[in-house]
Formats: sequence, C-alpha cells, structure tokens
Amino acid sequence: MNVKLVLLVMGLAAVMLVGCAKAPQQELDAAKAALEAAKAAEVDRYLADQYNAANDSVNAALTEIETQNSKSALSRNYSKARSLLATATGMLNSALPLVDSTKAQVKADVENLLTYAQTELNAAKQLITIAPKGKEGKAALEAIQSELATCETALLEVGPIAEKGDFMSAKDQVNAALQKILALKDEVQQAIDKQAAAKSIK
Repeated sequence: MNVKLVLLVMGLAAVMLVGCAKAPQQELDAAKAALEAAKAAEVDRYLADQYNAANDSVNAALTEIETQNSKSALSRNYSKARSLLATATGMLNSALPLVDSTKAQVKADVENLLTYAQTELNAAKQLITIAPKGKEGKAALEAIQSELATCETALLEVGPIAEKGDFMSAKDQVNAALQKILALKDEVQQAIDKQAAAKSIK
C-alpha cells in the first residue's frame, strides 16, 4: 500500500471519527420535543410508566453526553446517548396514540368505581341503623356518620370532575372515598359482631 493511499485511508478515518464525535443535538432536540408533546397530551398522567421511562432515558442520555463532552475530542463516542434518545423518542411516539383509549378506560373505571362506592356507602349507612348505640357506641357512630357524609360529598364531586375530562383526578378521588367507606363499614361491622359475640356468651 503506497503512502498516498495510507494517508487517504487515515484521512477518511479521521473524518468519520470526528463526525461520530459530535454531540447528538438533533436527536436530543427531537426527544425533548417528544416529551413536551407527550406531556401536552397527558401521557405523563395516563401512561405514566412509559412517560417516566422515556424521561429517564433522556436524562441518562444527557448524563452520557456530559460524560463524553468531558473526554478528548478523539475519544468521544455518543453512540450510547443516541441509542437512549432514540429509545425515548420511540416510546413517546408509541404512547401518544394510546392516550385516548386509555382515557376511555379510566372513564369507564370511574363509572364502575362510583357505582360500587355508592353501593358500599348505602350498605355502611344500613349497618349503622343496627349498630350498638350505647354511650360509647353512640359517639363512635356519630363520628362515623360524619366521615361517611364527607365521603358522600366527595363522591358527588366526582361527576363534575369527570365531565371536565380530568378522569385521572376523578378516579383518584373516588378511590380515596371508596377506601374510606370500606374502612368505616368494616369498623361498624366489627362493632356489630362484637355485640353479637357478647350476647352469645350470656
């Protein structure tokens, strides 16, 4: 191999190395734009796992870019950063079309949970009518009734929240109210069972 050919090969290699050593700014800009678009479409709320994974990939890519930037120009390699950014952009682009169907599912979940919560609320109220009403029992029942009233108000607010299209907040609210209702219902049931057990001993 003659000297000119060797120099040509070395020159081409140097050009390729320098080209590869450029920070992936376009890929980074694309990934950041995808994150913004995803957030605007509420991917971060309705497909949180995908959004968070993509966000983590972008952050990891930024860290990798900083690491490579700190190296000498000839030893920089941004292939890992490019891969992370491509993965993030791909995940976000795949998630965007799924937002509407996910919202529809959450909306259906809210409707089902609301029906269930209302049923359990009515059951809890019914149990209170047969719960022991001694001196201590009366005070406890009044406190439970007050808490159930708060839960009932919370359930009434779910509909308007869902009507605004904020199905995730509606789901969170109905879930919180439902868990409280179930706990209060269980508390009343325990009092009833305790009284029944005491009577059976006598």
